[in-house]
Amino acid sequence: MVKNTAQAETVSWPAMRNFIALCGKTVAWLTVVMVLLTFTVVVLRYGFNLGWIWLQESLTYLHVAVFTIVAAWTLQQDGHVRVDIFYAKMPRRKRALVDLAGTLLFLIPFCVFVLVIAWPYVANSWKLLESSREAGGLPFVFLLKSLMMVMPALLLGQAFISITDNWRILRGEHPS
Repeated sequence: MVKNTAQAETVSWPAMRNFIALCGKTVAWLTVVMVLLTFTVVVLRYGFNLGWIWLQESLTYLHVAVFTIVAAWTLQQDGHVRVDIFYAKMPRRKRALVDLAGTLLFLIPFCVFVLVIAWPYVANSWKLLESSREAGGLPFVFLLKSLMMVMPALLLGQAFISITDNWRILRGEHPS
């Protein structure tokens, strides 16, 4: 994988960049909690014939939190999977152009689409203070659904950083 030099060498929007990194690094640790919790669920269920819906649902909540909140940080670190047959051999400015085009043509429209589509769904869930349909389940489904708004918001923040960084590269400006 080619490290995106636009993201690694610039200092534009440091507060937003740091906020996204803090969110990602913090929430990434939930994967450790997920592993331990999964182990606990399995041991309780198959070793002691015990199980609680809320414990199993908490795994779903953690899973959703990890994948929605960490997405922007993964983008910031250039950690998403890509087929870079040509990208790896491109000069820095062409890579910046590809990244800029991808952000403007795909990432931003996707994020706006998700925000527009998810808003009524999330708002209705908050209005009802939606909880689990299962007896003994967690009463926080409305919070879980709110993460559908957090993911595109963080991705849009990272898109803004990426646009700025790549535009600077295309203009020939080098970070100080």
